[in-house]
Amino acid sequence: MTPVRYGIYLANLDPTLGREIAKTRPVVVVSLDAMNEYAGTVVVCPLTTSLHPTWRSRLAVRCAGKPAEIAVDQIRTLSVLRLTRKIDALPAEKAARLRELIVEMYGLP
Repeated sequence: MTPVRYGIYLANLDPTLGREIAKTRPVVVVSLDAMNEYAGTVVVCPLTTSLHPTWRSRLAVRCAGKPAEIAVDQIRTLSVLRLTRKIDALPAEKAARLRELIVEMYGLP
């Protein structure tokens, strides 16, 4: 499987340490498609159903019809082997807002 940017996939995030988001959960791929195709890794932001509407590091979305938040503060690199299947994709306007939030938090385009 070659993941695509802004696709939402189920990923096994275990094992984790400390306050990292754990278990199998949806993640949104934020790395470029060229990297996704050749690197064997992807950069992702996990999704959570623990909603914190006042946190500036979170972006409210719907995933598979359910309310969720993209946890930009939990961005990480995963092996593509951790991804099991594609379950959704971000709409263009949410992808644009996610890019803005990543730039705001990390200074990266």
